[in-house]
Amino acid sequence: MKPRIKVITLGVADLERALAFYRDGLGLPTEGIIGTEFEDGAVVFFNMNDDLILALYPRPALAKDANVPLDSPSSSEISIGHIVGSKEKVDAIMQLAQKAGAKVTDAARDRFWGGYSGYFQDPDGHLWEIAWNPAWEVED
Repeated sequence: MKPRIKVITLGVADLERALAFYRDGLGLPTEGIIGTEFEDGAVVFFNMNDDLILALYPRPALAKDANVPLDSPSSSEISIGHIVGSKEKVDAIMQLAQKAGAKVTDAARDRFWGGYSGYFQDPDGHLWEIAWNPAWEVED
């Protein structure tokens, strides 16, 4: 199997609130909510980089679509890592996220692995790590 991850979908409690956080708060470009003409079809897409899309989908609709029970969300099972080119960019994005309504769970700081990162949760509790790694080259 050749891995091809194209879409990361986050189940959200309130699609409008999540859209506002990511679009208005973090400045991610999107066409907004689409698919409202379909039952359980409302979704938001953000083109992130290259071939990666971040999708926001109502939690009940995602559970129904995947045929799994709608359980309580957990923020400790996965984090989404956003890699940037400097410590200053980590700090700037962490501040932007907090201003947009994110909860900073661990302030940006030097890490044992030689890099610099911080963590925040979006309004639905999804965990993001904003990181600079001196071993990785990042194009801005």
